Amino acid sequence: MYKYLIIFIFATFLNAQDLKIASYNVENFFDLSYDKTEYDEYIPNNKSLWNQRNFNIKLENIIKVIEDLDADIIALQEIENENLIKLLKQKLPQYSYYNFTKYPSSAVGLGFLSKIPIKNSQNLNVKFEKAVYRPILETTFKLENLEFKIFNNHWPSKKSPENYRVKYAKTLYDRLKELPNDSYYILLGDFNSDYNEFQTFKNNQRLNITAGITGINHILNTTVDDKFIVLDEINSFDKKVHYNLWLELPTNERFSTKFRNQNNTPDNMIISSSLAKNKDFSYIKGSFSVFKPNYLFEKNDINRWKMNQNRDEKMHKGEGFSDHLPIFALFSTNNSNNSIKKLEKNIEKKSEISSLYKKEKLLFPIFLENIIVLYKNGDKGIIKQENNRAIYIFKGAKDLKEGFSYNIQVNQIYDFYGLKEIKDFNILKENSSFKNYKDLFLDGSKIDIFDFKYENEVITNLKGFVTKGNLQINGGKTIKLFAKDKNILPKDGSKIEILNAQLGSFRGNMQIIFHTKDDYKELK
Repeated sequence: MYKYLIIFIFATFLNAQDLKIASYNVENFFDLSYDKTEYDEYIPNNKSLWNQRNFNIKLENIIKVIEDLDADIIALQEIENENLIKLLKQKLPQYSYYNFTKYPSSAVGLGFLSKIPIKNSQNLNVKFEKAVYRPILETTFKLENLEFKIFNNHWPSKKSPENYRVKYAKTLYDRLKELPNDSYYILLGDFNSDYNEFQTFKNNQRLNITAGITGINHILNTTVDDKFIVLDEINSFDKKVHYNLWLELPTNERFSTKFRNQNNTPDNMIISSSLAKNKDFSYIKGSFSVFKPNYLFEKNDINRWKMNQNRDEKMHKGEGFSDHLPIFALFSTNNSNNSIKKLEKNIEKKSEISSLYKKEKLLFPIFLENIIVLYKNGDKGIIKQENNRAIYIFKGAKDLKEGFSYNIQVNQIYDFYGLKEIKDFNILKENSSFKNYKDLFLDGSKIDIFDFKYENEVITNLKGFVTKGNLQINGGKTIKLFAKDKNILPKDGSKIEILNAQLGSFRGNMQIIFHTKDDYKELK
């Protein structure tokens, strides 16, 4: 009976067209044997209550996630030892193959569970004099005549500066340079680096000791000249460049962890240029996603494994899953089924502001007709098309006049911590005055100001109380108030009415942006 089951499973894969590949940091899965490499709170059967009961809960919760995710290959991080990944394989018989690696003195390692055969694997060793982390696990999978590699990563956390992660990236990239140019490979795992790390870490003096160079962006070449590699151009470079699949999602949906309620993307899935060529094995465009059922993510909060803090001791509560959410994507093993080139041909080059929100950068200029200047402040402004979206102009708006209509050529756009902006443009034609331009302001009391579809709109008629830098509105909800010049912000305790302010976002959270004190008035 067992033989027939294996044959049936394998035959299913021979005829399959799509593979689901996932990555999941399970957050500290330890056994109940004392090995002297555990974190203190995972020493078995001590005051932290890491005992049989809590181990069983943690095990069952990991199994539930893996079963519900139902990936064909899943990369796992933060597994203590090979016995635990064998236990997962035993509990999940649909996975016929596994591997695992760690350094002997490291607390945790990493590995794969797979429904398709593993041909071989090897470690890419990355070592430091005074610290021990994890190797990079290079694994080759084989499906019929198709072979592809996945590199499972767990880079040092941000307790360490960026030079540690740069060393990991260099080790990985040196290995990638040895592979033939048409090799199929995926880089995934917990890189402890945001997809846009070059933006998020540059002002952090503790992390940025590398003159602004990041491992994930500059060494792995997910950016060139600080611009993201996008699918349209990935095969136009002489050197090995890579596409980070986070760029597939709207900016507010780019997160696998939350820190202080801000979005972070330590878990990444990055593909080689060969996976964008629509050949024997290719990425299915638009398939990348974060796995976040309600039991993992609810009310903007990740249901992580929970600990009670009792003075200097941590105690396990026996609740929750992980502080990371799984990520996954689909890959086609049938070139007639996939789509990257076909999808690109079907994209309409519409001259609408809304089309800019679907792009990470522009490979050619976009022409916008009849844009209306809703707001001007010096060199910056907000423009909008009737029955379409608004967008912020970061600089170069000095020759635009508020309340006038123009035709413009947009040369480049930019994401500022998730907020879409026009970075470079030219005025092609001044059309006419648009006398009722303020009718295009949105009534802040009648819309959901927390909905990201209203990013960069000018809002009016919103009243509330200022408390701790936030505006408290009817119903008790609060939204952050931001101004580059802190002196123009309203005082705590005051009641204000928004007259014309920008609705923006920062790292996955909506906020109201004031450019001058005239954007609001205080109420008595």
